[in-house]
Amino acid sequence: MPFDIPAGLHPDLAPLAWLVGQWEGSGHGDYPTIDKFSFGHEVAFAHDGRPFLHYFSRTWLVDGEGEPIRPAALETGFLRPRPDGELELVLAHHTGFAEVWYGRVDGAKIELATDVVARTSSAKDVSAGQRLYGLVEGDLLWTYDMAAEGQPLQSHLWGRLLRRPLAPEET
Repeated sequence: MPFDIPAGLHPDLAPLAWLVGQWEGSGHGDYPTIDKFSFGHEVAFAHDGRPFLHYFSRTWLVDGEGEPIRPAALETGFLRPRPDGELELVLAHHTGFAEVWYGRVDGAKIELATDVVARTSSAKDVSAGQRLYGLVEGDLLWTYDMAAEGQPLQSHLWGRLLRRPLAPEET
């Protein structure tokens, strides 16, 4: 689905304009310490005219027919472009950890890796991550590799999101 560059978008966000909007779809997860699972997913990348995107993601577990079972992960943060295609991402999770990520945007592809992971005493032991986002055939494909609970960095989550059309009141 084609998209328009949003009105009022800060010029520093031009390399990320393809992300702006709301996305929805599904994904899958796997890790040595848990059972495989599938989930529904909604993501929003919003701007207010300043040089960052606000990111919000929510997921819910689904059964074999794709019907919701219960809420799952929530995360929110800020994606901040820097000169020469560099990116910073600051994320907070409802499970008690926060991360600082660094990476690059190259056309319609973003690659990020953690620099710092801070956690509360009750949070799981997440120690590192890598994320990849890409615009493929108009959809947002993404992966998240994680090192946690004594396991090395490895594939954990992946999914495909479709751009949600704007409602008439949003145009």
